[in-house]
Amino acid sequence: MTLSRTGVRAVVTVVATVATTVGAALAVSGAQAAAPGCRVDYRVTNQWQGGFGAEVAVTNLGDPLTGWRVTWSYGAGQRVTQAWNATVTQSGAQVTAVNVAHNGAVGTGAGVSFGFNGSWTGSNPVPTSFAVNGTTCTGGVAPTTAPPTSPPTTPPPTTPPPSTGGWNPPANLVTPLGQVWQHQEQTYNNGNLYGFRNYGWDQLFTNQGYLNFCVRWDSSATVTAAQRDQIHAALARQYKKWIDVMVGHNAFPYNEVPIRVVGWAVRDRSQLQWSDTSVDIYVNNIRENAPQCSEPCGRFFNRNGQYPNCPGGVARHYDQSLWLTDGFGGGAGGDWGQRMGREYFMNNLNAANMTILLHEIGHTFGLDDFYDWTPSGVGGFLMKAGSAGAITEFDAWMLRDWWRHLKSRYGY
Repeated sequence: MTLSRTGVRAVVTVVATVATTVGAALAVSGAQAAAPGCRVDYRVTNQWQGGFGAEVAVTNLGDPLTGWRVTWSYGAGQRVTQAWNATVTQSGAQVTAVNVAHNGAVGTGAGVSFGFNGSWTGSNPVPTSFAVNGTTCTGGVAPTTAPPTSPPTTPPPTTPPPSTGGWNPPANLVTPLGQVWQHQEQTYNNGNLYGFRNYGWDQLFTNQGYLNFCVRWDSSATVTAAQRDQIHAALARQYKKWIDVMVGHNAFPYNEVPIRVVGWAVRDRSQLQWSDTSVDIYVNNIRENAPQCSEPCGRFFNRNGQYPNCPGGVARHYDQSLWLTDGFGGGAGGDWGQRMGREYFMNNLNAANMTILLHEIGHTFGLDDFYDWTPSGVGGFLMKAGSAGAITEFDAWMLRDWWRHLKSRYGY
């Protein structure tokens, strides 16, 4: 498994962000339903002339849900054109987003999010009211019984959650983490680790919180629409495992990072057995003896963040490629994305931990390989190939160490 360390330059761009938070009540079916409630966050993640991208995050404050339907109305003629992680329909100004197969269950206190691209003319105001499962927002949890007539007794003290603030690794990991960072500073990019500007971190912060993907289908196999969506869902789930390591840690600003698949590259269009336009399709553009998505739309080929020759502009660019190759053993990863065997990926679509993909995502965010040495005091961990099947505590702190050293680059 290899890590790309070629020195490149990227320009971080700033895109418009608009956010609003409202409360929406979640209707729970059945006579025994408890107090419903939720929070809905609507955020415009980027905007350009005539178009925009947005994310909607729902936090469930009531009983667990087995399915959800979010509705809102636009006040300025906006139209949804493409969506991911939800099925979105629109009738006039009214928009309805319904869960897909993999994200319908939302436990109490848990959240779910989906994203979409849209069009606008004149203005693009944020919707002011949302409903979930037919119940309009309430801004909190609705009571199920009448409030007491006298003040309640003083509740017992609660234990505060553990701190996830600054740099505070366990004492036994301080020395090996220092050894790893020193090794990376000495060996990356000819000794200029900080001069490299296309780590996964750079891509994430250029986009202000999301990552776009192209699938390089380096195979003669056919793909159904259901398989396409399963591949997207599996990729998003594995990425989330790394992002969850960072949530709430040391001023890391994102609670979720939407993973969007915007393109597929294939040798023969007939291999892709769907006719919808949810992704761009690139046929028989061969690079490295494999199908390649449009180079003008790729971050690896365009470092200024503008994509002037990409037909869909910034919204349709891709930051990384998921490169699935028939008969490929092991994996490879770097700033360009991740590569592994097509058979391995498809056979592990529902695996809790897709070990090779997790390892290669680690490389995309700068984590090293450990073929010829092991830091002192630690044993098996994901980035030491073959010694662990999932992200370990040491892997998590190695990722956090990258954030500690690069966060000032992004203004944190």
